[in-house]
Amino acid sequence: MEWIGAGSLLAWVWLLLGQGFFWRTDVRLPDRRDPERWPSVAVVVPARDEAAVLPDSLPSLLGQKYPGRAEVFLVDDGSTDGTGALARELAAARGGLPLTVCAPGEPGPGWTGKLWALRHGIALARERVGPEYLLLTDADIAHEPDSLRELVAAARSADLDLVSQMARLRVVTRWERLIVPAFVYFFGQLYPFRWVNRPGARTAAAAGGCVLLRREAAERAGIPEAIRHAVIDDVTLARAVKRSGRAGRGAAGGRIWLGLADRVASVRPYPRPADLWRMVSRSAYAQLRHQPLLLLGTVLGLTLVYLVPPVALVVGAAGGGAAVAALGGAAWAVMCGTYLPMLRHYGQPWWTAPLLPFTALLYLLMTVDSAVQHHRGRGAAWKGRTYPKP
Repeated sequence: MEWIGAGSLLAWVWLLLGQGFFWRTDVRLPDRRDPERWPSVAVVVPARDEAAVLPDSLPSLLGQKYPGRAEVFLVDDGSTDGTGALARELAAARGGLPLTVCAPGEPGPGWTGKLWALRHGIALARERVGPEYLLLTDADIAHEPDSLRELVAAARSADLDLVSQMARLRVVTRWERLIVPAFVYFFGQLYPFRWVNRPGARTAAAAGGCVLLRREAAERAGIPEAIRHAVIDDVTLARAVKRSGRAGRGAAGGRIWLGLADRVASVRPYPRPADLWRMVSRSAYAQLRHQPLLLLGTVLGLTLVYLVPPVALVVGAAGGGAAVAALGGAAWAVMCGTYLPMLRHYGQPWWTAPLLPFTALLYLLMTVDSAVQHHRGRGAAWKGRTYPKP
């Protein structure tokens, strides 16, 4: 038990110092200045049965204070709750940026969820606007009035092909407060933002709720066709863009940036544990490339890093030895210390940090459930509709 406790503590020391300082929450939009000419932007919103959240999100897009030309394209993917009609009503009542609502109709065998809707929206935007940038944003994402302006200014100032912000997710219910901050914390651990933003680094990721993409970079990377079957579309998109620029920029590839958002927030509620469970399990096994060995390694890794510390502390205190208790307690303390910045970012009390092992156990079970669902033959799902595995 001492060796296991020591291994857990060493793992946490390495995560603290060697994993891109993933636990820090200071990666925000880079320094920016207004461009001499504001480029045209097409905002593409894939939507399926989103009538419950549109009143809180769509007006924020239509109300963007953007100095250049911008239009919003909402793709209604077979909604049964009047999503398209509600979007038109909101646009007529609120005004603002021009809105086009398109409903491509019932999809055929090639339907691939959100990316199917994005493909139609991007094609329509290219035909109607010929934009220099595409803002890909989800139907549940609300933007401050200057959000688009700040995104474009950042992209222009730093010559970025892709700028993405991790929207601030809702934390109102007890389960949201327990699971949501940890979701962003784990995402940053897998894809440290500093590594993502480093030119030439292999790490690539984006947050699908808010992605500003240069049109030329999208065409160079073959977006959206190149990622049409991706379950984790945001990460796959970022990888494609980062790799696509190699011919034009040498080994550095396309320039991408990812950070936490100050002006972008999700309004989608997750009132029940089952809602959060589905959110995670939908793509957890896909993140492991559907590889059983990677799943086994993930389960063992989560156990060593997150579950061993409290177990070692309890076992040591109950008679297993002072060394075991000390090693477990030290590892748990480092774990809690790295989680505190994310809790502060979400306005949660510091004393909830020791609950992270329990939350990690839930994520471990969600990942296993994701693998079980995959091997039972279920394809990826989007808004209650399942599409077959490629």
